[in-house]
Amino acid sequence: MRMVLDKRLLIWVNALLLAVLAGCSTVAPPSEPPVVIPPVVEVPQRPPRLGLALGGGAARGFAHVGVIQVLEANGIRPDVVTGTSAGSLVAALYASGKRSAELERVAMGMDEALLTDWTMPLASRGLLRGEALARYVRQAVDGKLIEQMALPLGILATDLANGSGVLFRRGDTAQAVRASSAVPGVFNPVSIAGRDYVDGGLVAPVPVRQAREMGAEVVLAIDISADPQDIPANGLFSLLPKTTAIMGQSINRLELARADVVVRPSLAGVGSADFASRQRSIEAGRAAMLAALPRLKQLLARLRPAELH
Repeated sequence: MRMVLDKRLLIWVNALLLAVLAGCSTVAPPSEPPVVIPPVVEVPQRPPRLGLALGGGAARGFAHVGVIQVLEANGIRPDVVTGTSAGSLVAALYASGKRSAELERVAMGMDEALLTDWTMPLASRGLLRGEALARYVRQAVDGKLIEQMALPLGILATDLANGSGVLFRRGDTAQAVRASSAVPGVFNPVSIAGRDYVDGGLVAPVPVRQAREMGAEVVLAIDISADPQDIPANGLFSLLPKTTAIMGQSINRLELARADVVVRPSLAGVGSADFASRQRSIEAGRAAMLAALPRLKQLLARLRPAELH
């Protein structure tokens, strides 16, 4: 009887052991969570923001049109544009949406008489009022305010009371251009919001720093200022430009040192009132920009956002 019980007990233990082993074989052992490798996402690299700074120089400003023609032909469009004096006029026309061909038509058709409104010298602070210039600009930009331009626009003038530079980025485009172009002794100062303004070239003949203030990471500066040695000093109308050029030399050197690319059209012999040489000035602007184009393209291609300051 005892042997029968032992056999039954052994059979039961064996059956239990087999059941346990069979159960274990159906349970998967715990495993490590799968490692998920995130996909590589390439962050698109944008080109650095390009600022175009157009300098002052009266009728020599036609050279700016040639510069813009070369930029446009090579698919280079500035992100911001700043201007001083004559540069402010071209900057305003360009920022309003005018293409280079239209800018040339405007330049070639510009009537000097339309911009001239003489004053009574004893009753004013300049030979010209400047109202004719403002009317011309207002019509040329279709009455657009500065903040309504197709390109961000900055127009530099000088506060006559304290000598500080003021960059107009909002408001009446025509009045801002008139203020930026108000060469002391030639144009009357321009009153805006109770303050008098004169030529922006007194603080920055080429507004490079102002372009950077507007977000430009690369600045292309166009210097059309005259060399004092090329200006005779044999009368009132030649003495004033010569004096202005001498005073602006040091300021200009300091300002242009902040630019990444400086373009200086060859304008020797072209005077500040030489409207007759407008075609030569445009061609000089084209030639100078073509010479500087490889450097600008190289700079724009090399720089990346991480490298910009």
